[in-house]
Amino acid sequence: MDVYADLHIHSPFSMATSPAVSPSSLLAGAAIKGIGVLGSGDALHPAWRRTWETLDNDTGITILPTAEVEGKGRVHHLIIMEGFAQFAELHGSLAPHSRDIATSGRPHVKLTGEAIAAVVHDLGGLIGPAHAFTPWTSLYAAHNSVASCYGEEPIDFLELGLSADSSYGAGIPDLDGVPFLTNSDAHSVHPTKLGREFNRLDVAGATPKAAFDAVRQGRITLNAGFFPEEGKYNRTACTRCYRQYTLEEAAAAGWTCPDDGGAIKKGVCDRARELGGMHAPRDRPPYYHVIPLGEIVRVVCGTCSAFTKGVEERYRRLTDTLGTEIAILTEVPIDRIAAIDPAVAAGIAAFREGRVALVPGGGGKYGTFTLP
Repeated sequence: MDVYADLHIHSPFSMATSPAVSPSSLLAGAAIKGIGVLGSGDALHPAWRRTWETLDNDTGITILPTAEVEGKGRVHHLIIMEGFAQFAELHGSLAPHSRDIATSGRPHVKLTGEAIAAVVHDLGGLIGPAHAFTPWTSLYAAHNSVASCYGEEPIDFLELGLSADSSYGAGIPDLDGVPFLTNSDAHSVHPTKLGREFNRLDVAGATPKAAFDAVRQGRITLNAGFFPEEGKYNRTACTRCYRQYTLEEAAAAGWTCPDDGGAIKKGVCDRARELGGMHAPRDRPPYYHVIPLGEIVRVVCGTCSAFTKGVEERYRRLTDTLGTEIAILTEVPIDRIAAIDPAVAAGIAAFREGRVALVPGGGGKYGTFTLP
């Protein structure tokens, strides 16, 4: 059976994460979104791991133990295990190489990607680069190849990140045969964050083992996520004023913005091209570009934030009446949506038909979009 999965989130023990994040709030948010398999996030943290192990989960949502670590070279790695007990063992193996593994949801580990992957594989887990193309703390920010980071250890998947889609990895020889994942990396349970990117898995049942096996065997039947231009690192840009540059302009300026002296960061789009990517994916699952329903409602309301009372009330009215957010974005007939909210229905119709105008982000500023 097919289920939607978001396998990369964070707990309150990670920096810049909402204190409102809890197992119960995550499960409630995943149910509204339509997520059937949710990564636990931060499973190396003892207290967070215990909250999941002792939780009475009667929602029908499968929890798959996951965590993110930062290794040498500031490369972030996403780790997936079948059970929390394996993360307890991994904690013990990595603890001698980390000062904050007992206190941080996303610990720093003074090991190479190859060494971390070897320990994970010895315990039966899966590992791959998190947000691989992002110009900070990623595989391709620090390395030009998978082997340069992971050595002889294989990667089990690659997470694309918010500023990339499947085309960015297509054409890179290193990634032939490597499954792509699209996850939210959410630090909040707000519906514009949790499940903003997701995967569709072909699972044999509603168990962690079934979800784990689906990822291990590459049974990912759909990737869904932002238009890459919506990501905050898509284009090469100044990290202060966000002025965008071509690679030639950035190099000529010495990678320092002439307007304010800010550092110019190479965008994901340019980096993927350097590596040989940006090709039409062949033999890859379809990639469905999505805009979170809350953002569509925000644009319809004409507000600057999806956190306003008006936006949240319209969002709840739609999901209370029509079902999950993913279903509303992808499946519910437009006339049914129009019966509840004609203006939002028109926005969703435009989104489904590709009538979206995008202003790319870069330098740390999210891109924007407009709907007719």
